[in-house]
Amino acid sequence: MRVLVTGASGLLGGAVARAIAGAGHEVRTFQRRPAGIPGIADSLGSVTDPAAVADAVRGMDAVVHLAAKVSLAGDPAEFERVNVGGTRNMLAAASGMASAPASGEPARFVHVSSPSVAHSGASIMGDEALPADPGAARGDYARTKAAAELLALAADSPRLSVVAIRPHLVWGPGDTQLVQRIVDRARSGRLPLLGHGAALIDTIYVDNAASAIAAALGHAPRVHGRSYVVTNGEPRPVAEMLAGICRAAGVTRPSVRIPASVARTAGSLVEALWRVRPGQDEPPMTRFLAEQLSTSHWFDQRAVRADLRWQPSVSIDEGLRRLAESYER
Repeated sequence: MRVLVTGASGLLGGAVARAIAGAGHEVRTFQRRPAGIPGIADSLGSVTDPAAVADAVRGMDAVVHLAAKVSLAGDPAEFERVNVGGTRNMLAAASGMASAPASGEPARFVHVSSPSVAHSGASIMGDEALPADPGAARGDYARTKAAAELLALAADSPRLSVVAIRPHLVWGPGDTQLVQRIVDRARSGRLPLLGHGAALIDTIYVDNAASAIAAALGHAPRVHGRSYVVTNGEPRPVAEMLAGICRAAGVTRPSVRIPASVARTAGSLVEALWRVRPGQDEPPMTRFLAEQLSTSHWFDQRAVRADLRWQPSVSIDEGLRRLAESYER
């Protein structure tokens, strides 16, 4: 297939582009700056520009859409413009792609979403992918990603097979979204444990997330119209996971404990302050982040592994070993 991958300048997007190209498909990437992946052509532009999107999609058989605004805070209109409007533009272009797929099969659209689209603040223990709910989602990122996923699934048709994949807490060497922020905060003494740090959380190593998305692309005509949460299937206490990342990076693991209720209240106050006077970096705490660090969220992986015929190949322990090697280098 000829596959367009959006957002390939990011950690996961780049890994997805390489995985799909490695499976023998012709890959083109689309993002605002060059992805710089050897052997893969870049098409530069923004998902908010319908003309640039149409040019990028032209001639493709499939789209894997990862590009999004990912942040704990920011202008709500920008989240809406990129995450919802950008997805709408991609779907509009993909509907034209669906009119004449080169393979004779339906065209394919894999929408990369987030488990936060169905997280309302309570623990998630052993659920599959619950329905996306913009009204209950916490924060502008989760709300707009939920709306975007609903748009994508509504576009599923006999001529365009749409699948939504929600990787949960992607991490690995080179990660600036999760790992580096944990390390930076631990190094500066700004990484507390909420409560006892015993809440069980699922995560997914970046190579596993990429292979799951590639599997969804391959099986889209058979599993279309569905959402899947993908994880390593190895839930661990949040304190243990944070300690493992800190140990890999050679920094002191967090030891200061803050009651979860205090962190949630503080997070709400920080969010209100950030709306009035945004800081230069991510806010130190938000209500969403406090809930993520103090509630369990792990998922039943039996259906996704059976439907996508996929298994993670890198364990958490092996991933932490690779992470440590990357810091040593």
